[in-house]
Amino acid sequence: MKKTVDVSLPIGPVHPCFKEPARIKCETAGEKVLSAEVELGYVKKGIEKIMVGRPWQEVMFLAERICGICSVIHNMVFIETVERISRIDVPERAAYLRVIVNELDRIQSHILANYSYCYTIEHETLAMYLINLRETALDQLELITGARITCAYIIPGGVRFDLREEDKKTLFSALDKLEDDIKRFYKMFQTGPLIALRSVDVGKLTKEDAVISHAVGPTARASGIGVDQRTNHPTYQALGFEPVVMDSCDNYGRIALRFEEILQSINIIRKCLNELPKGLIRGGGIVSGGEFTWKGEAPRGELTYHVITDEEGRISEIGIQTPSIMNIEACAHYMLKDADSAADVTSTFISSDPCIACNER
Repeated sequence: MKKTVDVSLPIGPVHPCFKEPARIKCETAGEKVLSAEVELGYVKKGIEKIMVGRPWQEVMFLAERICGICSVIHNMVFIETVERISRIDVPERAAYLRVIVNELDRIQSHILANYSYCYTIEHETLAMYLINLRETALDQLELITGARITCAYIIPGGVRFDLREEDKKTLFSALDKLEDDIKRFYKMFQTGPLIALRSVDVGKLTKEDAVISHAVGPTARASGIGVDQRTNHPTYQALGFEPVVMDSCDNYGRIALRFEEILQSINIIRKCLNELPKGLIRGGGIVSGGEFTWKGEAPRGELTYHVITDEEGRISEIGIQTPSIMNIEACAHYMLKDADSAADVTSTFISSDPCIACNER
């Protein structure tokens, strides 16, 4: 039967609610969205091609510049891949410091994602509260690493700087503030009538559809799939990490899950600080030739690096798989399809926290 389309509705590539350029092409019948397609390619960098032939010392800086929102996990997964190629061990204290920095980066990324969602559904009060609180997490990243975004903190065999006792106290105070404010804002999110109206049962992604579309990260975990690469990481395993999983499958669930994961990250950092082993922060080691594939859990889901190096530590070949590509597919083919209102398209797209910079590396 021929499909009835009233309007072909293009949204983007430049839109006030989008952090980065992307175009969503919708076919609608009245307000109902019949189908949607996401078009990318506006900011392609070709960074993997630029990496080939360069020494690892240059590539580690390029890796963290793939994304300005989750740069730490790119730094961490690239270096851990190189360490496994070269059989370089990491001191226990450095491994814990890596987790602290990675979880601070996750906190600021999740706060930014929830800010974007609240701004998109026009709850600007909560959005402004959240974007202001993100500064607290960024300040702590700067305190430990010396930089807020591109930290270059993780190096083969360890980390660049140790954590001083006075910085530890500052970090504990900041975590208390983050926890108190996040709990207050989470309650505002849970009880706001406007938020419920725009979020509950909107942008549904069932567990079965999440499996078919290979969704990852908070998008998958909010649909009842307990996939999280931190469960496979030796340091997180030592900390007794368990992923947060919800089953509401809608926009509300994806944002609520990020609030829960922020609180979980705060507890992980506290545990690392309380159990921080004494000793070296750098064990040394020389990057050699070989091939390895390693995965980490970025704020948006599974991040994979496949690296081949030569005997001098130059990158012969590199492949990077970022999480947003699967989540955008899940959004376009399942979450946006049959949406009751064109106004829900932007909020549903933002609820999956797409990272265009990672996709167009």
